Amino acid sequence: MNNYNIEVTDTFSGEANYCWVHRYKVKAKSILGAAQKLSRLEGLNFRKDYGDNMSARYNAQGACICAFITYSEEV
Repeated sequence: MNNYNIEVTDTFSGEANYCWVHRYKVKAKSILGAAQKLSRLEGLNFRKDYGDNMSARYNAQGACICAFITYSEEV
């Protein structure tokens, strides 16, 4: 299991706004697994916007919300 840091925030004109932020630390096998856990935590459906296996941006469907998921080596 890998550790991932997640920041969920609002958007304005498609860009992250950071008017408010929710931060999470989750354990998952992949970024996709972390996004699935985030969907359960927030109650929203997230779709990948861009990224790779170390960091990615996901957008919530039907809401002006995005999430940044990054790999973390912290325990």
